[in-house]
Amino acid sequence: MEKGRKIHNFASYMSRHWALYVMLILPLAFFFVFSYMPMGNLLIAFMRNNILVPVFETPWERWVGLDNFRQAFENPFFSRAVRNTVMFSVLDFAVGFPAPIVLALLLNEIKFKRFKRVTQTISYMPFFLSWIIIGGLAIRMFSPTDGSINNIITNMGLDPVPFLNQNNPWVATNVLLSVWRHLGWNTIIYLAAITGVNPELYEAADMDGATRIQKMWNVTLPGIRPVILILFILTMGQIMGADMARFLALENLLVRDVSTIVPIFVWRWGLQGSQFAFTAAIGLVMSVINLILLFIANYGARKFGGSGLW
Repeated sequence: MEKGRKIHNFASYMSRHWALYVMLILPLAFFFVFSYMPMGNLLIAFMRNNILVPVFETPWERWVGLDNFRQAFENPFFSRAVRNTVMFSVLDFAVGFPAPIVLALLLNEIKFKRFKRVTQTISYMPFFLSWIIIGGLAIRMFSPTDGSINNIITNMGLDPVPFLNQNNPWVATNVLLSVWRHLGWNTIIYLAAITGVNPELYEAADMDGATRIQKMWNVTLPGIRPVILILFILTMGQIMGADMARFLALENLLVRDVSTIVPIFVWRWGLQGSQFAFTAAIGLVMSVINLILLFIANYGARKFGGSGLW
């Protein structure tokens, strides 16, 4: 009886919502063909370098176990690339993650709607610029000889700052340019979340005599907390996957020690050096690390009262 009722309920549900499941067929097929089927080629990480022979037709003598992974961890250039990737990920998170939250809170407090719309538009326009364009702008602005920023500095009687020619200034410039590019676009997400906060909470806070800062801290931030946690989890899952175009557009020979991150290392050794099995092993390790960090961040979010991704 109970089983028959469940079957009846399921048939009734599918008769009403079958169109939703039909629409899911295409995206599921896309991910299966382009994301899951190619995973079989990860086995190249456990064999000697040969991409001409299909993975499942590779002779047994070409399987080398963990030798490629051992070679990767013994490579000093790989260790430096990992160090740089972690460093930039931590700096991007420390500076870039809270910045759009702060900007969204400030924009939400602006009462002059036209000024708010103009400011928001100006802030997210850099997101549509490619890193090649941003790299060209950076050279024109931060060049130590004829850059506009250094011209202002030298006119003030100070020495020019090597923004793009020394390691520490280059790191700071790179991080700030990344924050500038993504700031406005990420702010849109938080502004959309703020619109979902119950207005009655603000009215109650006004009746209690709360200031604007108190309302931001006690009403707005708790209201957008689920969105902050979800974006935090997604950010943690990308720690070891920095944007290669960003570093290629801004790097030069003087800052190679800090500009070589894991994706650039994989590109130079894998594509330019034809070490496909070696770099496949590196890519697999980085993906596993990202997956572990994603699970840890999701567990932490749920542990501290958040909803998490699952």
